[in-house]
Amino acid sequence: MKKNVIICLGLLSLSVSYGQKLKTEIISSDIDHFWEAYDAIVATPDSVRQYELLQKLYFDTGTEGLEAIRQRRRYTAKEYIDAIKKYPDFWKTIRKNTLSVKKVSPEIQKNISRLKKAYPELQPAPIYFTVGVFRTNGTISNGKVLIGSEMALSDRNVNTDALPNYLHSYYKNLNPIDDIGLLCTHEYVHTQQKEMVDDLLYYCLYEGVAEFISTKVTGKPSYTPAIAFGKKNEARVKALFERDMQHIETTYNWLWGTNQNELKERDLGYYIGYAICEKYYDQAKDKKQAIKTLIELDYTNSEQIDALVNSTGFFSGTLAQLKADYDKIRPTVIDMKPSVVVGENGLVPSGPLTITLTFSEEMDKNFRGFDFGPLGENNVLRISKVIGFSDDGRRAPRPWKKRPGWSAMAAMRSSPWAMKPVAIAA
Repeated sequence: MKKNVIICLGLLSLSVSYGQKLKTEIISSDIDHFWEAYDAIVATPDSVRQYELLQKLYFDTGTEGLEAIRQRRRYTAKEYIDAIKKYPDFWKTIRKNTLSVKKVSPEIQKNISRLKKAYPELQPAPIYFTVGVFRTNGTISNGKVLIGSEMALSDRNVNTDALPNYLHSYYKNLNPIDDIGLLCTHEYVHTQQKEMVDDLLYYCLYEGVAEFISTKVTGKPSYTPAIAFGKKNEARVKALFERDMQHIETTYNWLWGTNQNELKERDLGYYIGYAICEKYYDQAKDKKQAIKTLIELDYTNSEQIDALVNSTGFFSGTLAQLKADYDKIRPTVIDMKPSVVVGENGLVPSGPLTITLTFSEEMDKNFRGFDFGPLGENNVLRISKVIGFSDDGRRAPRPWKKRPGWSAMAAMRSSPWAMKPVAIAA
């Protein structure tokens, strides 16, 4: 009986030990099919035949991962053919790297196993190595990690001279293949997260969670230049972000695009999210629980997100305070012409009316935002057409459809601009 117990315990221990190791499925057959198609395409001058070969040898034989990354990045057959024709030196020099997936796979497996140890609830996600057309080194779709090998497996020896200028910084300043394990771990974290909502801060936090946790479990520093830049210029970066965070239209100044603000450093939103996560983790007594909390954040739960961000003390005030400070400086409506016409019975007659709003300062003509006033949706004045702004950006005509039986006060109070300092894309 005693021997049986010992044996059972031994088997249980062995099971738990192996259970901590996650064998990740890594699929790279799309790379082989791409080069088969590539060789056939460059061997024929027949343009119609080139498209046929791409379809037959690459698309038709593709994995779920290839189909997913083409959909996510809207890659077209024409883009593939154009890239193959325009950049022969690039393809020639990157070919060897793209065929090295088996060589880099052990590092990827090791890093995902470390992630599993830090976050035992980790669910399996296949990793697909594909060849795309320069719009992502890595992304996810429906629980799959999708790697763009033409970017993720590059190094400084690859000839990128003919590539568009906007790609040069990525290829020249980084050595992506050295960080393939970190990239795959970052994207793997994304497969575990809940979906984002349309909010700049939440976007940054979503990316920051993946970046911070992937660096933590792999022990490698982030290869994203924005992280180092942010640490060196934290005060400036935070001040600018606090100004921009209320404007969703500024997203591409902070994430996934070319930074057009005065800092001239792209993807600084990664730093914002990373720094918040780092502070939260450092302050936490239970580090494993902190990682679990970060990965499982519900981005539809603003109370949860706000509480976590506020607890770090990262910003100059709480999110509610920053929002209140922002509202104080928003432009207001200072005049409305013509005034609402009231009948003898004190009610507003029905029918169309064009009203011009005058704002306290020049507005951004490129963006417009609408919200309900204190009386809610059922009492809002319906705008039938946005005419635009005056040349000075301070006046905006609005054709409104009046409803019969409204009092003048109700018509005024239903306007969001009349009761609070809310303006069009302030």
